[in-house]
Amino acid sequence: MVEWITTDGLTDYDEAVAFMEQRAAAIAAGTAEECVWLLEHPPLYTAGTSARIEDLTDPDRFPVYPSKRGGQYTYHGPGQRVVYVMLDVGRRGHDVRAFVKQLESWVIAALAEFNVTGHIRDGRVGVWVERDNKPLTAAGTKAEDKIAAIGIRLRKWVSFHGISINVEPDLDHFGGIVPCGITEHGVTSLVDLGLPVTMHDLDVALRRSFEQVFGAVERA
Repeated sequence: MVEWITTDGLTDYDEAVAFMEQRAAAIAAGTAEECVWLLEHPPLYTAGTSARIEDLTDPDRFPVYPSKRGGQYTYHGPGQRVVYVMLDVGRRGHDVRAFVKQLESWVIAALAEFNVTGHIRDGRVGVWVERDNKPLTAAGTKAEDKIAAIGIRLRKWVSFHGISINVEPDLDHFGGIVPCGITEHGVTSLVDLGLPVTMHDLDVALRRSFEQVFGAVERA
């Protein structure tokens, strides 16, 4: 069984990390169920294990937290649904790449409930949407914006950290970093795409689509 936790208000980042580490250890020890935690953070930047200091373009704008998750710089803040996944990847196949693809597929399935087509791109972890209303890129391809970031860490084959999906954050707040080290693409949100989606709407979609992506594995 997977326990779902939804926390209202804004959750302190250090407190969230402490909870995840404790829960992941308990899952590995077999004393706690797997867990999906839905929350929001106050405005902050996190630096993953591949973060480059030059990508922190405004270091005094918000607090910056070093993070042991994979990836580079990411913004978290109000209006963004953070989804922390504490799941037993060992029981789910011992395949980190496949697990990340499942997380991406999960986000794509949830977005599809709002008629948003998410894409996975080689060399760019996360979920992207094509922007038909923007000019073509210099390469002549459609412009793309990132709508969801993914960064995980494993300890004893149990995951923690996870996903952030932009519902209605202040997109200007991404301006203090080069998000995930990518300069040629932008950032968007469900509301920026013209969809009046609430946090609760997304939570319902996430829970429903989780069963589609992980259900068969969970019952194995």
